[in-house]
Amino acid sequence: MKTLIKNVQIINEGAQFLGHLIIEGSYFVSISDTLPSDINHANYRIIDGTGKIALPGVIDDQVHFREPGLTHKGDIYTESRAAVAGGVTSYMEMPNTNPQTISQDALKQKFELAAEKSAANFSFYMGATNNNLKEIVKTDPKQICGIKVFMGSSTGNMLVDETKALQAIFAEAPCLVATHSEEESIIRLNLELFQKKYGDAIQTAHHPLIRSAEACYVSSAKAIELASKYGTQLHVLHLSTAREMALFDSGPVENKKITGEVCVHHLWFDDTAYETYGNRIRWNPAIKTRADKEALLNALLNNKLDVVATDHAPHTLDEKMNSYMKSASGGPLVQHSLIAMIEMYKQGKLLLEDVVLKMCHAPARLFKINKRGFIREGYYADLVLVDLNESFTVTPDNILYKCKWSPFEGTTFNSKITHTFVNGNLVYQNGIIDDKVRGMALTFDR
Repeated sequence: MKTLIKNVQIINEGAQFLGHLIIEGSYFVSISDTLPSDINHANYRIIDGTGKIALPGVIDDQVHFREPGLTHKGDIYTESRAAVAGGVTSYMEMPNTNPQTISQDALKQKFELAAEKSAANFSFYMGATNNNLKEIVKTDPKQICGIKVFMGSSTGNMLVDETKALQAIFAEAPCLVATHSEEESIIRLNLELFQKKYGDAIQTAHHPLIRSAEACYVSSAKAIELASKYGTQLHVLHLSTAREMALFDSGPVENKKITGEVCVHHLWFDDTAYETYGNRIRWNPAIKTRADKEALLNALLNNKLDVVATDHAPHTLDEKMNSYMKSASGGPLVQHSLIAMIEMYKQGKLLLEDVVLKMCHAPARLFKINKRGFIREGYYADLVLVDLNESFTVTPDNILYKCKWSPFEGTTFNSKITHTFVNGNLVYQNGIIDDKVRGMALTFDR
């Protein structure tokens, strides 16, 4: 059966118009401002989009779904269901699982798991270490989103800190290199100073001073220097400081060899929120000052920053709500990332066209994803419908993450996602997920 979505406000490629969409099989087959007169309604599933907006499915280029090995926090099944409920139809998942995704065999196993379990489309990063270059160079750039290099330590202990290893990775990587950029030597020195001063009484509010703006800047600058030297396509993940913005150029993402990502939490929170939320908003890199937050938004609007993502990284509340030295960094976001960005539109901070550009079009262009990220005839029908006039409050009852908490708990959003399509399949509708739908592996036009 075909699907007709009629009378919907379409947000796509920098424009808005009232139109009608027809989906057949996995693809968009018609996008028109005129409703075809010859439609036999008996052959169509009809969705009235009156009062709703339609946008391409969100592509999240940085998530941690915790499978294999860390599935008490989350897994591909649970987190992909949360993703489609949040309008995220494609994701790229990180290698710091157990075992780590640092071999071609481990990559293959993840793809097999996702084909069985994932409600959304998927790809997986090949993880870099100080000594797995032979595995890295085997990576197929048409099938794999990128190579992940932890230039700062985080969950999973995959720090790459040997100069020769970094040089070799940047010189020989067969596709995009994505970095977590925090200078480990600066972080360790800062931590020693805070331990001497506070002992076991270090507070979460100290987190952005330990994992400091300087640590971020030095590491991002190092990554860019390496990429410039070796001609590497570099994507710097979860940028968090105003100072780092001087390292990036403005312009269309498809014209850049060096690009930057900002995450929703760095646009939403600042360091004044630690008193209220504590470890719930502890991430690596840390949420920093209000001035940093404002600079990140300005850089996004000025096209210095290219992509908005989540760094979705669930932990149990028990793992989060420990003392500073024992607490885990990271938090769940995929169910609420799009709606949070639309809330920022409602607050007058950006346009709906900006949201679609940075969460849908730009990731597709940056990674050269085949036939996704746009509402175009002949493209995969990954689509989200949003009611801009319906509100809801985030509560434990409507959170789908396996960890069952969110940093947005208690927040009321003034829009609501009503429908999500993945490859033409209606996977989410008004709170109900079709558990028969499975996503596909992303492919890349490289």
